[in-house]
Amino acid sequence: MLLDYGSGNVHSAAKALEHAGAEVQVTADRAAALEADGLVVPGVGAFKAVMDQLRAVRGDGIVDGRLAGGRPVLGICVGMQVLFERGVERGVDTEGLGEWPGTVTELPAPVLPHMGWNTVAPDEGSALFAGIEHERFYFVHSFAAQAWQLDVMPPFPTPRLTWAEHGGPFLAAVENGPLSATQFHPEKSSDAGIRLLANWLATLG
Repeated sequence: MLLDYGSGNVHSAAKALEHAGAEVQVTADRAAALEADGLVVPGVGAFKAVMDQLRAVRGDGIVDGRLAGGRPVLGICVGMQVLFERGVERGVDTEGLGEWPGTVTELPAPVLPHMGWNTVAPDEGSALFAGIEHERFYFVHSFAAQAWQLDVMPPFPTPRLTWAEHGGPFLAAVENGPLSATQFHPEKSSDAGIRLLANWLATLG
């Protein structure tokens, strides 16, 4: 299921998910989004605009409700960024979904946006990157989460963190129980992106 709330290229994401083996529905319907086997939340543009659009369709409650029930969610690009507590973009400080602590800020790089193909460094045991640990993925962004602040204690599983570099390290992906996210665009990352989506689909059971 793809959450359609007015942000993100839902059609290219839908095609990529279909190539990965999913039966895809694009919806803004709350009940359908809550009940789906898996929900993908794309996002493109400014942090504040994405949060405004999400809240307009009560997407914040959809994500929260799914996670409260242990139902998988995958955020993409700004759909990953808004999972953190806050985003600060050009002086605009916006409250995020708050699923993870921390603030999304501008990358300390001489050239922005970070646009194009880049390698990533997945955690050992990553499900998303199984078999594609050394592939390149396609990024288009100037902002990212540059630290991980969530302490997870047993019996909860340790989050799998994947890092990349552009002016400094930033989180390229997170796998945290039912909540996963990528800063890059799997739907623009050719065969490696399709394989990553297939790996996520395989976790849905």
